[in-house]
Amino acid sequence: MPEILAVKRTGDGVFEGSAGPAMGPRLFGGHALAQGLLAACHEEKVSRLPHSLHAYFLKAGSSMEPTRYTVSSLSQGRSFAARRVDAEQGGTTIFTMNVSFHVEETGFEHAAPPPYELDSDAAFAAVAQWRTDNAQASSAPWVDRLQKRPIEIVPLDPESLFGGEEAKPENGVWMRMREPAGADPVLQRALLAYASDMMFLRNAMLPHGVRPGSDRVQAASLDHALWFHTTPDFDRWHLYATESPWAGAARGLNRGHFYDQEGRMVATVAQESLMRPKVQKS
Repeated sequence: MPEILAVKRTGDGVFEGSAGPAMGPRLFGGHALAQGLLAACHEEKVSRLPHSLHAYFLKAGSSMEPTRYTVSSLSQGRSFAARRVDAEQGGTTIFTMNVSFHVEETGFEHAAPPPYELDSDAAFAAVAQWRTDNAQASSAPWVDRLQKRPIEIVPLDPESLFGGEEAKPENGVWMRMREPAGADPVLQRALLAYASDMMFLRNAMLPHGVRPGSDRVQAASLDHALWFHTTPDFDRWHLYATESPWAGAARGLNRGHFYDQEGRMVATVAQESLMRPKVQKS
């Protein structure tokens, strides 16, 4: 996984990120988030870590082509710094992101508790039971796609997440790296950024009985915001608790929090997605 996300410096503030892993013709948004974040971190030469990023997906990228990331400085202070990252393929800007960096400080603390029990074993058992009760689950396309991802995913409620029935606009999944990535704090934050775009935009679709890939909806991520509250250890399980408080005007709003196994809130995510109904052919 670290090799997949690695970016290579090709000039002053310019980096190239390799393609893949391909899950379809489009570049996965989390891949661009992670590579863009790593490029920005390579330009940040002082002891500051990224604490937030705000990105816009401008055009669909290709999963088969490398991506060029250009990093520029927006501000430099004693505690904070901000950088802009523009991603291009074939001379076209497909993605832009601002990243803010902050030195480590201490201050007042509070955090909302996890909305689900911190029991990954129960989630494994629920998935196993769901597969037993659903004869077609083992051959479903999403199962094969998930097994090819470098992030291991165990949903709390697979029936609502992957089924075709209407469901509450909320869910949770356990996530961790399939192969250990090490303790580097920059890489660990990039891995979480990659994972933050997985199983996310479907929350806004759950009440409407549609899922990504359905012929009833055109779906795509429009923008993405991520706040790091601390450095994750994505070699271990993290609970990604997500929900959608609103959908309308062919868009859906999704938000979520990452928690570690001790119940600490590690990061917060928000995203607006396109969920345009398709006209059904008669």
